[in-house]
Parts: sequence; C-alpha cells; structure tokens
Amino acid sequence: MPSVRLLSYNVRSLRDDPAAVARVVRALAPDVVCLQEVPRFWTWRIQRRRLARACGLDIAAGRRACGLAVLAAPHVRRVAREFHLLTPDPGLHRRGLAIAVLEIGGARFLAASTHLDLRDGPRLRHVHEVLAHLARARDRHRAPAVLAGDVNEEPGGPSWTLLTDHFQDAYATAPSGDELTFSSRDPRRRIDAVFADREIEITACGVPTDEPLTADYPRATDHRPLLADLELPNA
Repeated sequence: MPSVRLLSYNVRSLRDDPAAVARVVRALAPDVVCLQEVPRFWTWRIQRRRLARACGLDIAAGRRACGLAVLAAPHVRRVAREFHLLTPDPGLHRRGLAIAVLEIGGARFLAASTHLDLRDGPRLRHVHEVLAHLARARDRHRAPAVLAGDVNEEPGGPSWTLLTDHFQDAYATAPSGDELTFSSRDPRRRIDAVFADREIEITACGVPTDEPLTADYPRATDHRPLLADLELPNA
C-alpha cells in the first residue's frame, strides 16, 4: 500500500515568520501539505510561490480566494485540481474548498483543504457543502479523499460530528504526538483535523513533539502543525 505523509497547517497569512514556517514544513518532510490562511492580498502570488519553493514543494491546488492551498512534493503527480467557493454570509469571511487530485506510488487520492467559519450556523452549512463537493470529486476521479483543515470547532461539536459520520478522525484513530493544535504558544484546543475515507489506513496522526522543531512553532504561526501518516489502497 502506498504511503502518504500529509500535513495540515494554518499559517496565519505568513504574518509571523515565514522562514520558521518553511523550517517546520521541511523538518516534517511531508508528501502533501494542506494550508489554511495563505496570503490573499497584494503580493499573494509571490508569497505563495516563495513559501512553496522554501518548503521544497510545488503548488498543486488553490486560488486567491479564501486563503487555501495544497502543496505537493515533486515525486507526487498532480492529476487534476478543483476549487469551490462555499455559500457566502454577509459580514463573514468567504469560505472555500481546495482539492488536489494526486497520485503517489500508482495510487490516486484527493487531498482537500478547508477553513471553516467561527460561527456555528455557517460552519455546519459549509460542512454539508464540503461533503457534497467531495462526494462528486470522488465519483469523478474514482479516488478516496483526505480532508484537512482548521475546523474552528472541537471534537463533539455538530460540525465535527457530521464530519466523523463520513470520515475517520485521524488523530482519534491513531494518536501519535500531541493532541492540541491551538494556540502554538499556549495549546489548549484541538480545532485542526485530518479526516480520511474509510478505505485509507491511518497509521499515525498528531502534533509532532520533537525538539528543536517545537521551538519554531510559536515563531511560525498561531497554530501547531498536524501531521498524518496514511496508507492508500492500491490502484
């Protein structure tokens, strides 16, 4: 079964220390990175490309809207990409879903990144929309899905529960490292997650705790990185 190391990371628009973000990513050596809060204004293209290059990765999916991107290592082949805007709410940030259709070791899968709303109602509605978009992408590309992102809700909430009705919660399935993802300076909450389809085997998931890596966490951004090791079904 082909293995994938997938990282979910909210980089807070690179407002802290982009070099620390790149150091964290490179130290974890992921095959795929699902990013949230990627820069969206002014020199956003330059900043995004610079970050990908500093991490030794390529941009596999993403657009300016919503601050989402999927990066992939050079040995991972991009088959297709999609970007979906979720329904808007007046006065709130626009939300979206970035999907990269990728192949590694001959196995195809969907790597999707999202960042859900702070408010309960819009967040739950958007989860329904995300599930619908992923179901269509699964059928279109005949591949299982991994959804990663900032849920802005902890386990047991209605949106999280709806997601676990459809996916495996990677940390709950195979905990490894720390559980709490926010904040990087004073971690008290688990609001970032990796969710995987049932046919994907999860071998480990959590916040890496290796020194000196953890010293860079508060320098890099206000979230801690969430790393998942996955085994894909054979093609």
